[in-house]
Amino acid sequence: MFSSLIRYRPDRASHQRVWQLAWPMMLSNITVPLLGLVDTAVMGHLPEPRYLAAIAVGGVIFTSIYWTFGFLRMGTTGLVAQAHGRDDGSGIRRYLGQSLLIASVIGILIWLLRGPLIELALQLTGAAPDVIDEARRYALIRAWGAPAVLCNFVLLGWFVGNQNTRIPLLLLTLTNVINIVLNLLFVFGLGMRTEGVALGTVIAEYASLLMGLWFCRKLLLNLSGEFKAKALLYWHDYAELFHVNRYLFVRTLLLLFCFAFFTAQGARMGTDVVAANAVLLNFLMLISHALDGFAHATEALAGRALGRKKKRDFYQIILTATLWSLISAMLITLFFAIAGETVISWLTSINEVRAIAGQYLPWLVALPLLAVWSYLLDGIFIGTTQVKVMQNTMIISVILVFLPVWWLTQGMGNHGLWLAFSSFFIARSLTGGWVYWRLTQQNRWGLAPE
Repeated sequence: MFSSLIRYRPDRASHQRVWQLAWPMMLSNITVPLLGLVDTAVMGHLPEPRYLAAIAVGGVIFTSIYWTFGFLRMGTTGLVAQAHGRDDGSGIRRYLGQSLLIASVIGILIWLLRGPLIELALQLTGAAPDVIDEARRYALIRAWGAPAVLCNFVLLGWFVGNQNTRIPLLLLTLTNVINIVLNLLFVFGLGMRTEGVALGTVIAEYASLLMGLWFCRKLLLNLSGEFKAKALLYWHDYAELFHVNRYLFVRTLLLLFCFAFFTAQGARMGTDVVAANAVLLNFLMLISHALDGFAHATEALAGRALGRKKKRDFYQIILTATLWSLISAMLITLFFAIAGETVISWLTSINEVRAIAGQYLPWLVALPLLAVWSYLLDGIFIGTTQVKVMQNTMIISVILVFLPVWWLTQGMGNHGLWLAFSSFFIARSLTGGWVYWRLTQQNRWGLAPE
């Protein structure tokens, strides 16, 4: 990956462009796992671990459901970034309208089917009956937020594709501040439990949607081109979106299968283990969302460079993002190595959960350096809409690496589960890196020769 980039050494302008988009996304992304940390901390300081375990189980259900449709953000970002590079204002408007309509329909369907979806997911987790009861109460409330969540995915992707990451920072910060305040109010002020955390999340999701639409309207007033309503009426007008999103859909299903499988296997080892893994998974969310700041910048800038057919800009952005992603991963690893035990103690006062989480903390210390490459490569592939590649490398990583490693290491208990999880990230990085090298060697990015 690196040898092909040496001749495109980044200049000061490329560093500024990457950081201009990356820092708002890093801050806004970090607010997402911080919300999970607050939920964990609120439940973790209640007297029984079943509340914490219920949030973990209920949370992974909606993480799985919502992230299944993560293509609504990723596909929108790549297509809009390329349209932005072509100065195609009409295309930018069309992608927004079509994606919001798709998101609304899917969100309403999730709400209508919430009962059977939640029951099926709860049974698959294999959690204890008292945990399932609490998780059910949480999940039934969370389902009301489905249309808002999926439309927010579209808006975030649309803003990033338009090279604007400060609005997503504001929106995600607003969402999480409202959620945190309401969680504390409902749980400690009104004596609610898991249902209070779920209700606070739903209210925050709709507040974010309303503000996002307001910002969207302001940006559209200064955008060239026109919107044609008939583009929403006929299936053939959605062909480009569907082509991109079908591969992202399969890729995301496989990714979420790994997370759901991880949680379910932990649940079979006992309530304390699944609760401890929930604490550590919040660390993983912090890692991925922080490193995704540079991936999002790469999506927007690489997509724009491709739209403009600028080969030098394209490779300079990739090299710059690679450099800063590696530095960030090293700093995150150092932070968890030094402060991991302290953060665990902040998140839960249950001694058994603390002890188990501390036992498996070294896996989290290593993960930033293992996973950073997969995040960066995803940013490149999304921005260039090379999404079939993302699907195929994910199939290899899950079917040929993650599941076989888990099967062979079951005798290692939770350590085997974490080993399989780490192997999954390594496989994604290696397969994605190989594909990137092949596309570069064969000049298949669609860039104009210099």
